[in-house]
Amino acid sequence: MKDAFGMPQSLLVLGGTSEIALATARRLIARRTRTVWLAGRPSPALEQAAGQLRALGPDVHTVPFDALDPESHETALGKVFANGDVDLVLLAFGILGDQATDEREPVNAVRVAQTNYTGAVSAGLVSARALQAQGHGSLVVLSSVAGERARRSNFIYGSSKAGLDAFTQGLGDALHGTGVHVMVVRPGFVRSKMTRGLEEAPLATTPEAVATAIEIGLRRRSEVVWVPGALRVVMSALRHAPRSVFRRLPI
Repeated sequence: MKDAFGMPQSLLVLGGTSEIALATARRLIARRTRTVWLAGRPSPALEQAAGQLRALGPDVHTVPFDALDPESHETALGKVFANGDVDLVLLAFGILGDQATDEREPVNAVRVAQTNYTGAVSAGLVSARALQAQGHGSLVVLSSVAGERARRSNFIYGSSKAGLDAFTQGLGDALHGTGVHVMVVRPGFVRSKMTRGLEEAPLATTPEAVATAIEIGLRRRSEVVWVPGALRVVMSALRHAPRSVFRRLPI
């Protein structure tokens, strides 16, 4: 169960090598979290991440999980919940893709969509059902400001995040009053392995800053978190800009 301050004692990360997820795990471990499950494709990177977290004191387990294999999600995640209640599920997997390549190779574009949206829909629903069955817990989903309005420079990734964002908000509405808290997190450009080599966007942030925002959001039981907060205003302006103006912007 969560402690008196709303901090989770147990955490399940979907996307166990995500830099944002691991920064969040470290921050929560420093507070109260004592059991962590890292779900992801078996790899040395996943085991290394688990080892680094174990060094901080909690019990850390790994579980095989593949976003592109939704038929396995019920079984894989069911094994975690069978070991006891989970206070927080952090859905943190996703891929950026390469817009120019993905436009030329639709199969690549489909992989982005399947990972970021359909895989997340499956894992999100399985997790939500388990949280509802235990009667408490939070589901935190990493979306992106890119989902606010698809830009020509990354409309494949952006459209997948737009779908994920809408799904998460709808799921939160459906679960309202059940004891399950759903929160969508919308970071801007995050300095990480995924964005290495890309031109940095204004208001760029870090995995640690996103982790801090997630912790604050959990304490407040927020439904939407922007990182940094100034992006709420920026993206509102972009979202409402006339299309004739939007098309002329260098984005």
